[in-house]
Amino acid sequence: MAVLIVTETSKGKFNKASLEAISYGAQVASMLSTTASLLSIGSGSDDELAKAGEYGVATVLKADHAKLSHFDPQLFSKLILAAMEKTGADVLIMSHDRTGKAVAPRISAVLQAGLISGAVELPVTSGGFSVKKNVFSGKAFAEYSITTAKKIITLLPNSVPVKLTGTAATVSAFVEGIDAFSSVLKIEEKIHQHDGEIPLPGADVVVSAGRGLKGPENWGMVEDLAKTLSAATACSRPVADIGWRPHHEHVGQTGIAIRPNLYIAIGISGAIQHLAGVNGSKVIVVINKDPEAPFFKAADYGVVGDAFEIVPKLNEAFRKFKEQNS
Repeated sequence: MAVLIVTETSKGKFNKASLEAISYGAQVASMLSTTASLLSIGSGSDDELAKAGEYGVATVLKADHAKLSHFDPQLFSKLILAAMEKTGADVLIMSHDRTGKAVAPRISAVLQAGLISGAVELPVTSGGFSVKKNVFSGKAFAEYSITTAKKIITLLPNSVPVKLTGTAATVSAFVEGIDAFSSVLKIEEKIHQHDGEIPLPGADVVVSAGRGLKGPENWGMVEDLAKTLSAATACSRPVADIGWRPHHEHVGQTGIAIRPNLYIAIGISGAIQHLAGVNGSKVIVVINKDPEAPFFKAADYGVVGDAFEIVPKLNEAFRKFKEQNS
């Protein structure tokens, strides 16, 4: 029962979610007394990819091809199925991101494999194979047993700590079937990446704000605090809908679901739709002048007061702390 982990590289490197998936898959392989292989899709030097061995992977299959420069679920699925056959994998591990959400169900249907989307813990393998995940928008947990011969898990980012083993992996090229593949997709426009921004799904710290800021002209203090904390910026849905902030910053049930170590919410009431996308945060800090704001019920720490007075003072305190401890 070998394990295959699938990740993508960004600018030739693994992102945080990829390293979490690699470590998770390697730990699953250890629990099953088998080996873990990695299929890395995208560019990257052999030396960089070999670092996956530090997280417990024995071999890396490097899939670097021009046809993989844009996301095609059909091509990615065919490539992963070929890699599973080559490595003899019965367990497939992916991150619960755009690729995992689109590709894992396809592979599950082809292989008639049990699929758990958004796992938050390592599986329990004594007496079977069960996996825990969030349900009801993160309000509860459920444990699912996979009884099929083939098993697929997508891992929710920032759920399971990364473990290092200190070894190196062997790297070999893998482009099986890519040259002969003919896509049915027509690419109208490629994804535009915002250089210099910290991607929300992988951010350790997120500073978010809502309509309590009264207008887009007041967002400077949010960005200043985020810069001090090396954090990503986010916003509530109403703020994105009225054009104060770009939609790629919208977090919540209908936006991006995040699980940072620290989430600071400024001027956000905390409607249930917003909470559904952020309640996986390890620590939630709420700043709101309304003491009855629903968000305070979910907060680990709450500050009742005017954000225009509190946030600059908070930012200055963080700056002084960093200067004294740098």
